[in-house]
Amino acid sequence: MSERFETTTVHIGHKPLSRAASKSTPIYQTSVFAFDSLEEVEKYYEGEGEYLYTREGNPNQVELASAVARLEQAEAGVSAASGMGAIMAGLLSILSPGDHVLASHEIYGGTYALLQKELARLDIELECIVLDSGTSLADHVRPTTKLFFLETITNPLLTVVDLPFWIRQAKELGLYVMVDNTFATPYLVQPITFGADLVVHSGTKYIGGHSDVTCGVLVGSRPLIARATEIVVNYGASLSPFEAWLAARGLKTLAVRMERQCDNASEVARFLQNHPAISRVYYPSEEATAFFARPKQGAMVSFTLKDERKIYDFYRALDWIKFVPSLAGVETSVSHPVTTSHRAFSEEQRKAAGITMGLVRMSVGIEAIDDIVSELARALEN
Repeated sequence: MSERFETTTVHIGHKPLSRAASKSTPIYQTSVFAFDSLEEVEKYYEGEGEYLYTREGNPNQVELASAVARLEQAEAGVSAASGMGAIMAGLLSILSPGDHVLASHEIYGGTYALLQKELARLDIELECIVLDSGTSLADHVRPTTKLFFLETITNPLLTVVDLPFWIRQAKELGLYVMVDNTFATPYLVQPITFGADLVVHSGTKYIGGHSDVTCGVLVGSRPLIARATEIVVNYGASLSPFEAWLAARGLKTLAVRMERQCDNASEVARFLQNHPAISRVYYPSEEATAFFARPKQGAMVSFTLKDERKIYDFYRALDWIKFVPSLAGVETSVSHPVTTSHRAFSEEQRKAAGITMGLVRMSVGIEAIDDIVSELARALEN
């Protein structure tokens, strides 16, 4: 190596630590990986090497995707720059121009916008249906129907359908099934065990858990994930190493966070059920969640103010419970679906789905439950 100052300053210090057994995973904050020879590059393209360019793969991305896949009991996984990126990769790994998609009428507004607006440009048609006892998927299936999409706990009304029943019905009809498991997390439900082909998470929410990362994770069978990985890479939706590292670090405390948040949410729902300012509380019942892996009903609570005109006063009155357009951090927060998550819905669609101006979606955190209830009670007095 040259001893000239200009060259030394560029190359000093870095040496790959092949024998350093770090207790926690380092952040591989590099855009590219170095090779010793042309032969090594050829080995990479023949499938013998691991990493070339971070858009195509990075140890932090792989750690996160593999961890979520293991928790979901899936064969493989891929991470993406956002939950929407992961949903897009999952949809496009299955769908082609001319295909027809069946989806629950209760889905996240961003998912609806992707299917209804963006994928419609690819001649992919969406049909939303109500999943109740009077519905049969067979009545809606066409020769072009390829995929059935639903959520374990819906956003924002927290409906829980009989997931094993609907997945079984879809598989009998020869459909692929993709489940958004963001609200439930693998702590409560593992849709792969019921026959789902793909499971997607907005890792921004409970996977990361601390409101400091934006990411998505898709898991499922190896062939579908291989195709989804190509889509993530080719569409430039790859997750940055630092974001992947943050999400993987947050994932380690998923079980303890969810246990506390679910318990707190149950108490919040009980409090709101008896409050005179509330006309309705949306919270999954024990009967609806009988197929969950644990006797919990999730960490989200939605409720409707009896007097919708007081919705502005309610949000203004809140102090440490923050009004944010997201969810699932360790801090309790609230959002307003009409003006945030479901803006893509028309007024008629919102009315049909029960998403009214007075609806509040609450993400319950890990604080002392007495403090959460006291803050809510104070805000509702206004």
